[in-house]
Amino acid sequence: MSNKSLDSQWMELALKQALLAEQKGEVPVGAVLVKNNKLIAKAHNQPILNNDPTAHAEIQLLRKSGKILNNYRMPDTTLYVTLEPCTMCLGAMVHARIEKVVFGAYDEKTGVCGSCQDLSESKCFNHSIEIQGGVLFRECKHLLQQFFKSRR
Repeated sequence: MSNKSLDSQWMELALKQALLAEQKGEVPVGAVLVKNNKLIAKAHNQPILNNDPTAHAEIQLLRKSGKILNNYRMPDTTLYVTLEPCTMCLGAMVHARIEKVVFGAYDEKTGVCGSCQDLSESKCFNHSIEIQGGVLFRECKHLLQQFFKSRR
């Protein structure tokens, strides 16, 4: 299976997590962590449910993965997320030593992997993460647009 189709497969799983978030009244963002083409963990946004501004899908995922791997470092892993990461989430991924981040929809307001800013190449971090955006872009963007449209 090609990397492109593998990326789409994992992003589909992240989209299912985003739908779970939406069902709970959360902004529909989902994430999965993969190592050696095996699922480590999956998570979705929960800041409203948990009354926790840090409970973004990526942070929830890193918390779960750390417990599963019994380590706060997650080398040789790929994190798939339906929306371009924010500063907080990218910082956490750097500390976790994630190897690669693959995201779906671009976030021109708060995305820091190329949209609003590109912190992925910042010299202030002691770890570099490979970034790939736009995987299942239309599906990820549509889900978010429909969610916010229904809120207005």
